[in-house]
Amino acid sequence: MEETLLLDKRTQSLVEDYVPQGEILEGIVCFFSVFSDSTRIKILSALAISEMCVTDISRVLDINQTTVSHQLRFLKNIGIVKCERHGKVIFYSLKNDTVNDVLLKGVEFLGY
Repeated sequence: MEETLLLDKRTQSLVEDYVPQGEILEGIVCFFSVFSDSTRIKILSALAISEMCVTDISRVLDINQTTVSHQLRFLKNIGIVKCERHGKVIFYSLKNDTVNDVLLKGVEFLGY
């Protein structure tokens, strides 16, 4: 016995076209995984305010420098943050304001 879809053909087509697949799906999963770690959220929130070096991030957020460095390396590798050397010091910043927009939408969604 064949199952009958309750959706009309147009809606079914829209869903099939809209739901991400393949590389796009994997990219979205990777992007949102960034927001699943509280340390990364803190670092991203701080970088939304100002570019900072590892030492400043560590002191301001009271997070071990090794942990900060590890998380920044992760964020840099997936293209969320960028770095710029000023003499001996490397400063980190958000690569794109969209990350801050996502954080703010999360806060808005939660009603804070």
